[in-house]
This record gives sequence, structure tokens and C-alpha cells, in this order.
Amino acid sequence: MTGTTEHNAPSIGSTNTNVAPSDHSTPAMSDQMNDDLEKGQQKITEPTEIHDAKLEPTEKSDAGPSGPPGPGPPPDGGIKAWTVVLGGFCGLFVSFGWINCIGVFQTYYETHQLSNMSTSTVTWITSLETFVMFFAAPIFGTLFDSYGPRWILLGGTIFHVLGLMMASLSTEYYQFILAQGICSSLGASAIFNACVNSVSTWFAKRRAFALGLMASGSSLGGVIFPIMVTHLIPQVGFPWAMRICAFLILGMLGIANLTLASRLPPSKRPFSFSNFFRPLKEIKFVLTVAGCFCFFWGMFLPFTFVITQAERYGMSQNMSQYLIPILNAASIFGRTLPGYLADRVGRYNVMIIFSYLSGILVLALWLPSRSNAPAIVFSALYGFGSGAFVSLAPALIAQISDLREVGVRNGTCFSIISFAALTGTPIGGALVSDVLHGSYTRLQVFSGVVMVSGATLFVVARVVVGGAKLNKV
Repeated sequence: MTGTTEHNAPSIGSTNTNVAPSDHSTPAMSDQMNDDLEKGQQKITEPTEIHDAKLEPTEKSDAGPSGPPGPGPPPDGGIKAWTVVLGGFCGLFVSFGWINCIGVFQTYYETHQLSNMSTSTVTWITSLETFVMFFAAPIFGTLFDSYGPRWILLGGTIFHVLGLMMASLSTEYYQFILAQGICSSLGASAIFNACVNSVSTWFAKRRAFALGLMASGSSLGGVIFPIMVTHLIPQVGFPWAMRICAFLILGMLGIANLTLASRLPPSKRPFSFSNFFRPLKEIKFVLTVAGCFCFFWGMFLPFTFVITQAERYGMSQNMSQYLIPILNAASIFGRTLPGYLADRVGRYNVMIIFSYLSGILVLALWLPSRSNAPAIVFSALYGFGSGAFVSLAPALIAQISDLREVGVRNGTCFSIISFAALTGTPIGGALVSDVLHGSYTRLQVFSGVVMVSGATLFVVARVVVGGAKLNKV
């Protein structure tokens, strides 16, 4: 009977400790029942130990809010994962990389096809490119979560290439708006969202670094496309320059279509606008998106006006054409190194540092710039500082989100900051008024102040997410 008493002793964590053999049970029956209890307790204990492990749900779990467990944690490496990064690199090269050279078109249109229009009017073409690219993100985010990246990427390829082919035939303002401002940028949006969301599903601990490598493709595109356009136009004319760029884009997207894939199986769900507004109930999400909005409001002003500002103060046209490539070349390192650092010391921490750096560079270096050397140095340093935003913004959203909703939540973020992209450049153009003889002081102050405001909002968001201690967040 002593053995029976030991078997009946309650075990910690057992759900059946109140079960005891009846008064009419024989000793053999009692032993058998207690043996069964021990086996049941072992079965309960094993999954409990797994469940109690300290895992971060947003980083490790692929299960939806109420859905079944997903295929497991991200591999954070391997041939397949890095092949997807390669596809994302090619996709960002032709989507965000094309957007990064908008300053070249701003200058060209003002002095050629649209020379009879004001600066603020012409800027609506380039600002509309950025706006459409980000505003359409909720649509493509929902399609990504439901169907995966395959058809989104294929449709984006068609629209992006078709829009640039039509822009090569354009001569009127409305034609540039439709072809380059809407059609091409709608395709770029599909490509951009398919790439960012796909890469995010393959990485957790190294997500910021992987997104940084992918985003460096946009910087390389921002180096190559401006040089191509400025050298091809005098040799073959504007129409064929645009067509050659479109053929290069088509070739890069061929690689992307063959290599890009999501690790998570698509889960079809009904379309509902409430899905886009639900993340706005979370204070950490709202603060993060507010920081992105303010920073993005001023981020593209140097990309758009650094050429004309340098020419305003004496830089030759031949030299000024290389400012955007210099800016984007430095941005290659700005999109990879901060991502590598962010995975180790905290993504919010690194975003705060580089956001403040970018705003300070505008106010302390670009604002007083009146000669060639400061303009060149500013382009290099600003490209490095602002480059971190492109790779870290999706990493921040993924960090505070469930991976099965990363498409929708990235879409909500990008659609909100699209209004910053839409209004930022026209506001800058209006603040300059006369791009050839006007003062750039008010534009530069606006750009620097809103970026510093965005960095401050990142500080508040970081405190909400991880507290006031200087630990990894």
C-alpha cells in the first residue's frame, strides 16, 4: 500500500490530481489507475514545457490570431531564403530604385517638355509616383496574405514596364501623369510590396539585415538609372532612353519572378476595410507610423532638389548630374550596415539614431551649403543616413506584428505615409517658388524639422514598445 500512496501524491501542473480510486477498487486496480495517471501527466508535461519557453510571438510564431499553428519559425538563412533576398534585391532595384532618381526627371521636365509650367506643378508628377507606390500598399498587402506574391509580382511587371513605355511617347502634362505618375508607379507598388512581405517571412533574428540587403537594390538602382538617363538622352533622345530603362527593368524582374516566394502558405480571407484600421487601435503601431510619416514627409526633398539647389549656387550641370548617384551609392551602405547593427542592438534604437542624423545633416550641412564641396559631402552623408529608413521601417512593423498579418499591417503603414510623399515635394516646390533664382532656405528648414520630429516620435514609440531602459528593442 505504500507504493499506492506514492502514486496518488499530487504532481505539480497535473490537471487530474483530484482523481482517486473508489473505495471498492482493488489494489491491482488502484495501481493500474495510478500508472495511467502518470502516463497522462507525462503527456501533459511535455507540450507544457514547449509552451512555456520564452519565445517572442511576433518573431517566432506564424500562427494567426485564431488560426492553427503555421509551418514553424523562420529559418533565418539557407539557400532558399537568400535566393528570395536576391529576388527582392532585383525587385527593389527597379521599383524603389526608379523612384530614387525622380530628381533627374524633375530637372529635365522643367527645362524641356514642361518648361512652361511652374516647379510646384511639375513636382506633382514625381510626388504622385511615390504616393501611388505607397498608397496602393493595403491592396497588395491583402492580396499577398491571401494569394502569395506570384500574381502580384507578374501584374506589377506588366504595369511598370508598360507605364514607362507610354511615358517614352508622352509630350503633354496629363500624359506624364497617367503613364509615369500612375501606371508605372502602380506596378512599382505591386513589386515593392511583394518583395518586402516575402523577405519578411523568411527571417526573424536577422530580419533587419535581410531587408537591408534587399533594400540596397533600390540604392544601386538609384545610382545606375540617373546615370543611364542623363547619358542616354543626349545620345538617343528621351523616348529611347526611357525604353532602354524599361527593357533593363524587364530583365531584372525576370529574375525576381523566378526567385521570389513567401515561406507561409497563402490563407484566403475576405476583403474588409476594418482589417486596415484594426492596427490603429494599438498605440505602439500608431506612434511608429506617425514617426514614419513625419520622417518621410521631408526625406525625399533632398532627393528631388539637391541638383537644382547645387546649380543655383554655381555647380556645373555636368557635375550636378552625379549628386543623385553619389547620394544613392552611399545609401547602399546606409541600408545594409544599420540593418546588421539593428539586429544586435535593437531596431528602434538604430532607427532613432539615423533619423536624427538625417535631420541634423539637412539643417547643419545642406542649409548653409553655398558651394560644390558641401553639396557633394551632404549628398554622400545624407544618402548613408536616410538609407536606414527604407530597410528599418518594414522591420519595425514586422517586429510589432503577427507575421500572418504582415502584408496588411505594412500596407496600412505605407498607405498612411503615402500622403507625406504626395504633399512633401509640392510643399517644397511651393517654398522655393522660383527654382532657378529662389531661396531654398524655407524648403531645407521644413525638411529638417519634420525629419527631426519623426525621430522624436520614434523615441516615444520605442519607450512604449520596450520601456525607458537602454536595452535591445
